Amino acid sequence: MSVTLHTTLGDLKVELFCEDTPRTAENFLALCASGYYDGCAFHRNIKGFMLQGGDPTGTGKGGKSIWGGKFPDELRDHLKHTNRGILSMANAG
Repeated sequence: MSVTLHTTLGDLKVELFCEDTPRTAENFLALCASGYYDGCAFHRNIKGFMLQGGDPTGTGKGGKSIWGGKFPDELRDHLKHTNRGILSMANAG
């Protein structure tokens, strides 16, 4: 499944691995559908390395899941950051 993020600099199409990371994907899709990310800024940009966003407070310390709190990581050995454009969920833990 894929999702298109509409930004002020253009669209970003991202692929989700729903079968591998069901809770993470469900959380992201539900928050997208609810408008939770509308107007969120990318609050961290390290040129040539990474971009971080999705925190409505704009600090990188806010936000919550659809369950109201943290949920277990869904790390999978075959899902790696080996190419440009890989999307991950940040974890406060």
